[in-house]
Amino acid sequence: MSRTYGQIVATTDVHSALDQADRLLPHLHDLKATSLIADCGDFFEGTGFYRLGKGAIEREILTTLYDVLAPGNHGWPHYFEPGLREMTICANAVEATTGQPLFDRLRVVEMHGRRVAVSAVIGVSAFHTIPAGQRARHRVTDPVTALRELMLEHHHRVDSWIVLSHSGFEEDLELALACPFLDVVFAGHCHSDTYGPVHVGDTLVVKGRELGAGYAAAEPVGSGWAARTAVFPAPATVPHHLAALEEKIASTWQMLATRLGTVNEPYRDTVLDRHQLLEEIASRLHTGLGADAVVLNDTALRPTRLGDALTLGDLLAIEPFDNQLVHAFLPDRHVQDLDGLLAHLTKQTGPLVTSPSPLPQGVRSVLTTDYLADTYLGGRTHQAGLRLGEAVRSVIATPLPEAKEGIR
Repeated sequence: MSRTYGQIVATTDVHSALDQADRLLPHLHDLKATSLIADCGDFFEGTGFYRLGKGAIEREILTTLYDVLAPGNHGWPHYFEPGLREMTICANAVEATTGQPLFDRLRVVEMHGRRVAVSAVIGVSAFHTIPAGQRARHRVTDPVTALRELMLEHHHRVDSWIVLSHSGFEEDLELALACPFLDVVFAGHCHSDTYGPVHVGDTLVVKGRELGAGYAAAEPVGSGWAARTAVFPAPATVPHHLAALEEKIASTWQMLATRLGTVNEPYRDTVLDRHQLLEEIASRLHTGLGADAVVLNDTALRPTRLGDALTLGDLLAIEPFDNQLVHAFLPDRHVQDLDGLLAHLTKQTGPLVTSPSPLPQGVRSVLTTDYLADTYLGGRTHQAGLRLGEAVRSVIATPLPEAKEGIR
């Protein structure tokens, strides 16, 4: 059946929050008849649904309900998979040696009698948070330059310009200022309380609510565009042709409900303070494993509300990225400037926890995550034989009688 597009609907940063599927699936199904359905990146990674299913359910949702995707830093390899690569667009992601685009650079669709160009960009900072091994043969160019070049190539055949951006809301305000020919920028990547729409000249910058809670929408109005945000409505019956998908989600949910232990004070009946938890973990690792120093980043964990019992779903929501703990030697330039190293890591990854604090001058080796070691410290020397999730579990919960613990 042919579709007539009346609006563009964009989600962002869903992060495998499939506990919201009974809201998201039926509503996007209803919208799809008259809407171009888009995502601004990071649909993958962030919950136990992803850890257990390796992205299969998320991929099925995208290929069933969505039309066009912007790539995100989380789940970057998925955007190259058959079925998803054909849906993905990006104006500034290129092959490292040849400079050839990694994806199609735009789609052109008809909407209310207008030819609308839909493109996408990934911010330079967002791109560099992708694990180094996943982006080894890729690079990004300046988003502003890429969009200007695209506009010059295609301005004669389109009436409106829409961008799906995985850069961050503040960067998207700058993008709109630098590219006044854009009509709407759908923002992504930032987890903030700013949703818009915000006017930058004649350009609208708008962002949907993250974690499957809502979406943004834009449509032509008069000679311009209007944009809004909305939350997904109350749970509804999933259409018949999505029933098998719903069953897969329900089956995974049952596995995630497995109890692992009793939550300890002070983590019980509250939203997890990940900085506090990492401080306790770092202290234990420093003394228990005899590491010269420990460096961990807050964003390795997610703040999660805990009750009395720790479930598998809770643990995988707290530590969704399956980080290994590894030892890494610091390059000489870092040994001589530890403050500069920590400032750089903080800028790239968010707040840090170190043990001891401050780090002793002259320290040559740190215990950290495989992500930090491989992406920012030049690689690991050897593994510590422990996952960050195991360390989290040992600190926040007392195991059930039959369970065995990792670290003491």
